[in-house]
Amino acid sequence: MNHVILIGRLTRDPELRYTPNGVAVANFTLAVDRPFSNQEGAREADFIPVVVWQKLAETCANHLHKGRLVAVDGRLQIRSYETQDGQRRRVAEVVAANVQFLDRAGEARRTTPTGDAGSDASDDLGGDDFGEINLDDLPF
Repeated sequence: MNHVILIGRLTRDPELRYTPNGVAVANFTLAVDRPFSNQEGAREADFIPVVVWQKLAETCANHLHKGRLVAVDGRLQIRSYETQDGQRRRVAEVVAANVQFLDRAGEARRTTPTGDAGSDASDDLGGDDFGEINLDDLPF
């Protein structure tokens, strides 16, 4: 079974592009807090690359931006590629099957997103309340 569920904030705006066949693909990085503090008492985060395809890619590119809180449901993919200088590289990324917007577009910088669904066109993929989040703890 290969199933990944992540909740975090975008570190930058999604990058939308199209394959030669016209299929939309968007990439963004999700900052996901670790559930513990380091030795200095500071919270750390993991930065996880996410890939979204087709209509969902266009929706994410149109409605998400840096700082937005999202839940991503998908699978882990490990792929390899060759650099221009001939070196072989491997990359791990999450291929998203579903992305839920957990805050409203104007709430990305507030400390307590409500996650109320239905009052904004960009909220049609979300709606759960995940409690209080302190943006001062985020690494970006």
